[in-house]
Amino acid sequence: MHNQNPTKTLAWKRLQQLSSEKQELQLKQLFDQDPKRVDNFSLTLGDLYVDYSKNLVDAPVMDALYQLAHETGLQENIDAQYNGQKINATEGRAVMHTALRSLDQDNSFTTEVQEKKARFYAFAKAVTEGSYRGYTDKRIKTVVNIGIGGSDLGPDMIYRALAGYRKDIEVRFVSNVDGDHVMEQLKGLDHETTLFVVVSKSFGTQETLSNAITIRDWFAQQADTKAVAQHFVAVSSNENKVVDFGIREEKIFPMWDWVGGRFSLWSSVGLSVAIAIGTDQFEQLLRGAHEMDTHFQQTDMHDNIPTTLALLDIWYNNFMGCTSQAVIPYTQYLDRLPAYLQQAMMESNGKQVDRDGEPVDYPTGYVVWGEPGTNSQHAFFQLLHQGTQSIPCTFIGFRKPVHGNKEHHDMLMANFVAQTEALMNGKSTPEVISECIQAGMDGDAIKMIAPFKVFDGNRPTTSILMDQVTPYSVGKLVALYEHIIFVQGSIWNIYSYDQWGVQLGKVLADITLKDIKEGIQHEHDPSTERLLEQLTQG
Repeated sequence: MHNQNPTKTLAWKRLQQLSSEKQELQLKQLFDQDPKRVDNFSLTLGDLYVDYSKNLVDAPVMDALYQLAHETGLQENIDAQYNGQKINATEGRAVMHTALRSLDQDNSFTTEVQEKKARFYAFAKAVTEGSYRGYTDKRIKTVVNIGIGGSDLGPDMIYRALAGYRKDIEVRFVSNVDGDHVMEQLKGLDHETTLFVVVSKSFGTQETLSNAITIRDWFAQQADTKAVAQHFVAVSSNENKVVDFGIREEKIFPMWDWVGGRFSLWSSVGLSVAIAIGTDQFEQLLRGAHEMDTHFQQTDMHDNIPTTLALLDIWYNNFMGCTSQAVIPYTQYLDRLPAYLQQAMMESNGKQVDRDGEPVDYPTGYVVWGEPGTNSQHAFFQLLHQGTQSIPCTFIGFRKPVHGNKEHHDMLMANFVAQTEALMNGKSTPEVISECIQAGMDGDAIKMIAPFKVFDGNRPTTSILMDQVTPYSVGKLVALYEHIIFVQGSIWNIYSYDQWGVQLGKVLADITLKDIKEGIQHEHDPSTERLLEQLTQG
């Protein structure tokens, strides 16, 4: 990849200057100054409409941001990714999750994917249609997905998002090593009609393997151990360990080194989802993502949706002092999208050294959080409207409901629009006083209450609209965020596709587990020793 410290570019210096000048930018004034602002600050891709006109940027800021992308070699880095270069240099791997949904038959990555996908689809279809059955010849009614991180968050998010397209098979997800969580997920299951999908690239992840063993033992208590082979399948790259566990070779579906876990839902990691919604709908998910892939690779950055949205995030994070971003989907179907994005974005770009291994002296990454609207309006919107910090928000909505209840949907989307308007415009002191007078309040009462009812406004929002929650639209939306992650990492000059920061805690957990089981035998700091004592007493 092209290595360029962004702070050494002319664009970065220009943006620093602009941020000093633009601290007092007012959204209302920006709209007054530019009658075509909405046209100039919105983008489309098919049914996807992105309005970023309610952001604290003007043409000079956007020009400087695009120049930053150019000076840091964004297009060169995009080409390196799509050409299969090993841009995950610290692990010596290519980053080719886009190949999982590519239609390019001449690509060697795609050829391999198509061959393996045919087998994955055949199995999923057999389970969905009922030709693949349990050891007592009963049809599979429930699938339990056993994984963690990308092997759980992605499939779980998609399963929930596409609830309106599910067949008659339920999927449950087991992720946390918390034994109570495991037992709750096993409640009410019929072992004769349940299929277990163990998802782990190494087949050695502590949480996943522990949960898989516990569930296998639960199953074996009710059935002959030979039945394990009929009811357990695996998605893994460690065939030997999977076979040792008791799963047959023909029930092992691949995970590739060139696909990171948090970008793997498009592969056989999505087996549980493909069973639940059917392979035809799963293919639509891939095709929606492919449309965004093509747009990202081929569209000029000024019209490029992922690039533009990533640059807005960099503006707020690096130049305007914002440390978090709220993602608010106005559909319950996407209730797990914020959690999915927390992993995808924070694990990818929460890095402290650049691609040369040198410490960075500028912010990388930021906190991503959120909940669906309108629930979130009754939770954290008080902070968004009247808090002391400015938090950029992305609102995601759909023009049509899945089930056709127009009255409810109109109410939902009225709130979607109203909140972005309120965050921008706020309510001034004169407006509050006028309302109080009309309500018949006297002067002393108005003087007391007015400060509490003032909204500063000028809070930035981006609005994303699509036609309807479908496999295709969800695929396009998730791929959009994947490419946002890439652009940010490219400009910040960091490696987005490793995650060494999660390893230390895992290694130390092996030591503390021994201390809990066998008594404290290792040296720790005083606080850690006291915690271990608390856990081992009695």
